[in-house]
Amino acid sequence: MKGKTPRILIVTPEITYLPAGMGNMACKMHAKAGGLADVSASLTAALFKLGADVHVALPHYRRMFHIESSKLISSELLIYKSHLPDSRIHLAEDRCFYYRNSVYSAGDENPKLALAFSREVINNIIPTVQPDLIHCNDWMTGLIPAAARRMGIPCLFTVHNIHTHNLTLANIEDAGIDAAEFWGNLYYTRMPVNYEESRSSNFIDMQASGVFASHFINTVSPTFLREIVDGWFDFIPSSLRQEIRNKFAAGCAEGILNAPDNSDNPAVDTNIDFNYTPDSFAEGKRQNKLVLQRKVGLDEDPDAPLFFWPSRLDPVQKGPQLLTDILYRFMNRYWRERAQIVVVANGSYQQHFSDILHFHDLHGRLAVCDFDQALSQQGFAASDFTLVPSLFEPCGLPQMVGQIYGSLPIVHDTGGLHDTVEHLNVDKSTGSGFVFKVYDSRGLEWAMNQAMEFYKLPAEVKNAQIGRIMRQGLARFNHETCAKAYIDIYEKMLHRPLVRSFK
Repeated sequence: MKGKTPRILIVTPEITYLPAGMGNMACKMHAKAGGLADVSASLTAALFKLGADVHVALPHYRRMFHIESSKLISSELLIYKSHLPDSRIHLAEDRCFYYRNSVYSAGDENPKLALAFSREVINNIIPTVQPDLIHCNDWMTGLIPAAARRMGIPCLFTVHNIHTHNLTLANIEDAGIDAAEFWGNLYYTRMPVNYEESRSSNFIDMQASGVFASHFINTVSPTFLREIVDGWFDFIPSSLRQEIRNKFAAGCAEGILNAPDNSDNPAVDTNIDFNYTPDSFAEGKRQNKLVLQRKVGLDEDPDAPLFFWPSRLDPVQKGPQLLTDILYRFMNRYWRERAQIVVVANGSYQQHFSDILHFHDLHGRLAVCDFDQALSQQGFAASDFTLVPSLFEPCGLPQMVGQIYGSLPIVHDTGGLHDTVEHLNVDKSTGSGFVFKVYDSRGLEWAMNQAMEFYKLPAEVKNAQIGRIMRQGLARFNHETCAKAYIDIYEKMLHRPLVRSFK
């Protein structure tokens, strides 16, 4: 119908929250594994606030949504199950989702979850919603762009990471999806001869299929997109790289930075003991530092320079081995300055930190803790520096959160880190952290030494920079900016405004 407001269907396996007006159970929808949940929530909320006709499809995680239908009385069950005309939340129903405690599995269950989700979206949700545009997120939704192309619906596919899974047409059919309808829009390990020949032996790459079949794609930072296109990182599958290159060459690929949740703000964060703003951070951070030191067993000293590690301890991507290589030397060098390091993260490298702690008896100066959301937030509020020395980073959120909390990031110059952190220049009052370009332990050590030199500056000089960085971080890293970039892509794909009043 001419003049009709475009209907957008966002398909995501995880989400942080949904606006209250979107449906009966919106307030209960919380299932998060990473930044995908945050960007899905912020985009949906922004579109809904603007008055856009936005719908969301996600798996029905009954346990994570704290919904036990067996305990509902008949009238409640009727409301819960009803699909009201104004409901914009569409749940993929399958028992494999109902009793889960997490979005993803450590084993081989993830492809089964992806197929169940795709089946419900393709067979039931898309016909019900009848969207004008579909926005799919990550490999778990990789079959949907192929089906959308067959239906004539434009599709945006967001590449949040490089992980994928391979399936056959037989696997897809066994899950209840009629793959014969769109099999030609999928990406195969080898060139398919025909449907029958490929059905059982020609594997389909889910992530590459999402990129191949979609009309437009985006990565979650501009620099990571260029790194893929330019051939960086030999661990990126050649299939995915080539399809992203094809989209980029056709002018159908962009990079859009994710943004932290709006609650990641020291002025309103309920997880920290003392709230503060860019105007009151000096005292606020001192008080939060004492709280954190008490909680994790560090020496209680509000003047001690404190370094914080917030990311999972994964040596393949996050670079914890760079820190363990230099940890004792760094601590010994700045022993008189009472330097401290706190690690609030899980992963294979946690044991290495614990071994260093006990072998060198760094109690009071080094703390190693399992990840806990509240403790992590306290870490940002208490620390002076946030360590993010990743080898590669599709986007990254800790370096953004660190700036907002006045914990200056120490980062490797790559991907989303490059896009969000500029090396600090006190004389020119520019930059927001400490950036090293060569990925090795000496590069990280150089950047940490630069951070210590900054810490030794007079308080009035140092605080002026921290306050500026906090204000700029709040203005730059927010959901409104992120959502605006996605809306621009939607309008480009639809060739018309998403909301008439939107500028």
